[in-house]
Amino acid sequence: MATNRRNTRSQQTITVGPNEMGKLPPQAVEMEESVLGAIMLEKEAYNSVSEFLKPASFYKDAHMKIFEAMSDLAQKENPIDMLSVIEQLKKNGTLDEVGGPLYISQLTAKVASTAHLVYHAQILMQKSLARELIAYATEVERMAYDETQDVSELMDSAQGKVFEISQHMQKRDSVQINDVIKEAYERIMKASRNDNNISGVPSGYTDLDKVTSGWQKSDLIIIAARPAMGKTAFVLSMAKNMAINYKKPVALFSLEMSNVQLVNRLIMNACEIDGNKIRSGKLTPGEWKQLEERINILVDAPIYVDDTPSLSVFELKSKARNLVQTHKVECIIIDYLQLMNATGMNFGSREQEVSIISRNLKALAKELDIPVIALSQLNRGVEGRTGVEGKRPQLSDLRESGAIEQDADMVCFIHRPEYYFRRGSDGWDPKMEGMAEIIVAKHRNGATDTINLRFEQRFARFMNPGEDTPFYEDPDTSSPRPDAAPQYHTVQSRINNTDDDPF
Repeated sequence: MATNRRNTRSQQTITVGPNEMGKLPPQAVEMEESVLGAIMLEKEAYNSVSEFLKPASFYKDAHMKIFEAMSDLAQKENPIDMLSVIEQLKKNGTLDEVGGPLYISQLTAKVASTAHLVYHAQILMQKSLARELIAYATEVERMAYDETQDVSELMDSAQGKVFEISQHMQKRDSVQINDVIKEAYERIMKASRNDNNISGVPSGYTDLDKVTSGWQKSDLIIIAARPAMGKTAFVLSMAKNMAINYKKPVALFSLEMSNVQLVNRLIMNACEIDGNKIRSGKLTPGEWKQLEERINILVDAPIYVDDTPSLSVFELKSKARNLVQTHKVECIIIDYLQLMNATGMNFGSREQEVSIISRNLKALAKELDIPVIALSQLNRGVEGRTGVEGKRPQLSDLRESGAIEQDADMVCFIHRPEYYFRRGSDGWDPKMEGMAEIIVAKHRNGATDTINLRFEQRFARFMNPGEDTPFYEDPDTSSPRPDAAPQYHTVQSRINNTDDDPF
């Protein structure tokens, strides 16, 4: 059994030899000896370095095997000292390979002090990561010369591997609570100065913001619904509210729709003109006037859209960091999660890939300290249930629900009963006509609740229940288009614009 385990580990080890210039890879053999000796001398030494050291962190093969024996002892909760390590190496069948008992005793003799053990171990980790990068860069170079390789796939693979290596550097040290208390107190004081009791980024929906106090920093928010419930309309309405009403810069990554389609949706929303007329351009003179007057509210709005197709989570993280640094973006919206990928890494199933994606979205929210809102599809379980309550979505309806539900700080569902229960049918409620429910099904830091909003389908717009919807009524539908059309900027898209524009 021990032999099989060691073979498995050795297969995972990346070895790097001298390059064509005769240079040896990054290493610190004497420091490896000191770290191993210190672990055998100091009772708690292994626990202090095991978080970031592994057998492959050591350059010398003998040192890999010695640390492997130490790890075996730690897993069994046995003490780690010179005698126990020698005994474990005997069990593993590698004592002679590492130099015998004499070499183990020499390691402890070379330790001058254990005071700087963690610092030395961190240096070994950095050397190990450098060797991994060199090894993979060499492999990428070899594949890049192979003309049968798809360059796009190669770039995705390289990006995924570099991300995987970088994860070893993401561990954060524990901090004494005083500094955290100070930061928390400052946030409470800042929130107290807000008359509207909103401490996060406001959605613009009064009742929803009462429940959430605004979308909170470092939170991952999942907004899920079945098709045709209005997921994209909801986040676009929110993005408009955030950017225009509250001057909060917001970024929207659309994997399903092109930039032009998104801008058309925003024009429908802000100008309150029927979507079919926006797409066809068949506007009446009154509607052209309305368009010219209201489109100006979108000009210079701090809304940043990106329609990169098949966006990987690693590419998203890079783009998001740049948007926050360059444009001070305070909220990121992704439409939608299941269209993302984590290329460059190997997965046994789509569920595992979605797990990596959701985990990285949560990590991104924490890293940038802003809310990340991701749309998600629901599975078909809703369709198979009957009755008013049966059609209301629940957490188990989330597609690949395990990882998404676990990583999310908040899960909201969009539910429009009138979609399932038409006028006059069983279950139809006249009070819910033209209304939508926002169901807060999970709220890690607060209460759950259900909020009612109005949904104007022709404008792809969600509104507060008491909000007015003024718009021009122009009975002259046959009037020709005016000569002068309004001037506004659009962003060139990388996706073909189509008429398939689901709500």
